[in-house]
Amino acid sequence: MARLLFAMIFMAGGFMFCSPTWAQDLGLGGLLGQMDSETAKAVATSGASLYKAIGAGIAVVGAGLGIGKIGASACESIARQPEMAGNIQTAGIIFAALIEGAAFAGILLCLVF
Repeated sequence: MARLLFAMIFMAGGFMFCSPTWAQDLGLGGLLGQMDSETAKAVATSGASLYKAIGAGIAVVGAGLGIGKIGASACESIARQPEMAGNIQTAGIIFAALIEGAAFAGILLCLVF
């Protein structure tokens, strides 16, 4: 039950941060080719929003690959030396937290700037 609650809170936070990225409305002027200054600004902003979302996605994929590599190496190390499982697990959690922090920083930089 606690995992489900954590997942729901995490998803709600993700939607809270990601929804402003896609909130820009282009209007009909941009679709019909009659662009005034406001519509041109909206089109430029929507392009920037797309790049922000792509950058945030790349940060998430990079973090997933890094944490996956840590998990695979930790499992292999524990299989070779079962008596060191506690130390390996602690080190793996610390490294995963560092990668997660770097990923969150990358996501926030992508969405804010």
